Amino acid sequence: MTRTESRKILWLLSTCCLMSMASMRVCDSLLTSLQATFAIPIGRAAQTISAFALAYGATQLFVGPLGDRFGKMRVVGYATALCTIGQIAAALAQTSGQLIAARVLSGAAAAGIVPLTMAWIGDAVPYARRQEVLAQLLGATVFGMIAGQWFGAVIADALHWRVAFALLAAISLIAGWLVLREPEHDAHRDVNSDAHFVRRARAVLSIAWARTVLCVTFVEGAFAYSALAFVPSYLHRTFGIAITHAGAIAALYGVGGLVYSRCTKRLVARLGEIHLARLGGLCLALAYGGLAWIPRGGYAWPACLLAGFGFYALHNTLQTHATQMAPQARGTAVSLFSCFLFFGQSIGIAAAAAFIGRYSAPPVFMVCGLGLFVLSIVFSGLIAGHAKRVAS
Repeated sequence: MTRTESRKILWLLSTCCLMSMASMRVCDSLLTSLQATFAIPIGRAAQTISAFALAYGATQLFVGPLGDRFGKMRVVGYATALCTIGQIAAALAQTSGQLIAARVLSGAAAAGIVPLTMAWIGDAVPYARRQEVLAQLLGATVFGMIAGQWFGAVIADALHWRVAFALLAAISLIAGWLVLREPEHDAHRDVNSDAHFVRRARAVLSIAWARTVLCVTFVEGAFAYSALAFVPSYLHRTFGIAITHAGAIAALYGVGGLVYSRCTKRLVARLGEIHLARLGGLCLALAYGGLAWIPRGGYAWPACLLAGFGFYALHNTLQTHATQMAPQARGTAVSLFSCFLFFGQSIGIAAAAAFIGRYSAPPVFMVCGLGLFVLSIVFSGLIAGHAKRVAS
């Protein structure tokens, strides 16, 4: 495969990842619209987010081995095309139950996109350059988050929330078709694999470092995404900010991620993985702590920007280790990584929704910020210990 072919494939796969992340985050800014349409409490509306995450995590039990056997690009293409069905169902939903079911379908279909793209990069890119290339993919996923949070709110305000799902359906169909047109480039495809998840997962989980990375990932998902999901509704309800503007402020989280992706090469060279993870945790603590105490809504924009930068500094380090924790079954390993991340997200969002529905959002932001800071310190120490064991 030539460099030009590699760049083209990465661009196509990144487009699929963009759609996947936009679909994941689109409901963040639609919660108040969904409450009004279906006359439901915020906890019920938030199930459109947690249901997607739960289905996304559970389906990882299948997509990793399928990618290892049938080719990662092919599975990504079919998964993207299948997202079209879930998006159309969401656009046509007449009850909150139908919408939640459509989100489950979308989450299950989207499950094979980002993890298998990461695994494809792990196969195609040497470890020394991998964090830099993963950061380029990060740019696409972050723009997807921005599109989901901001443009979703703009479309809902100008037209209707159903139009946002209709646009996602069109993007899914086109992106999946373009990927499936490309010939498969997968040097690590295992055609003799029986694609049995339990057997391959056991091989990954038998590695101590893999278990460590997965546990850290679960906790990160629980804290990071449960705080992020309620930022737009918090700004709207607490400070009276129009939902379009609240979505735009929350989308600065993605802009912070884009800033990080442009600085990754320099930051990795100067700080290394250990200090980069610690920097991420510190930024998250300051950002979410700030959100909990801001006197006016205008102060939220630097907090969201800093939170996005901090999250991706920590998460990109985790991603890099996920692509290397089991090279012999990379598709399964990265799928487990996403499985743990989104199980953590679904549990975190459900717990946060229950608390916010009864009390308020600031305590959630404070707990999440502190938890992520402690996690970053612990994980950086674990990285140092792992590096010493590998060197010896």
